[in-house]
Amino acid sequence: MAQYGSFVAVGDSFTEGLDDPRPDGIGYRGWADLVAGCLATGCPDFRYANLAVRGRLFDNIVAEQVPLAVAMKPDLISFAGGGNDAMRRTFEHDTLIARFDRTIEKLRATGADVVMFRWADLSGRMPGGKMLRPRVDLLNNAIEDVGRKHGAHVVSLWDDPEFANPRLWGIDRLHLSPAGHRRVAAHVLTELGVACDPDWLAAPPPPEELSWMSRKAADAKWATQHLAPWVKRRLTGKSSGDRVTAKRPELAPLNE
Repeated sequence: MAQYGSFVAVGDSFTEGLDDPRPDGIGYRGWADLVAGCLATGCPDFRYANLAVRGRLFDNIVAEQVPLAVAMKPDLISFAGGGNDAMRRTFEHDTLIARFDRTIEKLRATGADVVMFRWADLSGRMPGGKMLRPRVDLLNNAIEDVGRKHGAHVVSLWDDPEFANPRLWGIDRLHLSPAGHRRVAAHVLTELGVACDPDWLAAPPPPEELSWMSRKAADAKWATQHLAPWVKRRLTGKSSGDRVTAKRPELAPLNE
């Protein structure tokens, strides 16, 4: 079993933990917190920081979070970014991948193990899906190449067919549900050679069967409550994380 004394998570809403509310109802938990909890087992001095903030574009993550992660000198760093960029009209694949390469090289140069992700397919549940799918394919292939080049761990959510099940996703159809976060945590821990609760990888129940009328009503509710605000933010250049700060900005004992 791999042994880590410290872990820093870097990224956007995927790593911040949306939509996995904490048991106490204050803020979000998410896969990174679950991974940290397992890594802390048997390691009383284990330290953890989650720098991720929802809505962050790749360049913001690199400028705001990566220097902090490097300065903390942890044993393990997770990096997940680029998904928000892929949903922008200004997306430039070659530029982003070149930055990905430099960023992972910088993180690996600290001596830390690095975890990266090949994204699950969201093209069927997001607006502009036909545009998004080729971009995700390009990103996933490049991430695998960058990970191999720099000796990083690459967790492939794309290769897990269970992520096609709506039960692994929240009501906004973009962020993971609690079951989805547990499944990601299990994949990360498995990649690292660390034991976790086997139930985290258990197949979720099949999606609820809805009538045509119920599906149309659910789609209309989703469009009003989630799609419309998302489109408005895109048009106005705003982000869901404009007033959000990192939930664990310092490398500290997990129980603090």
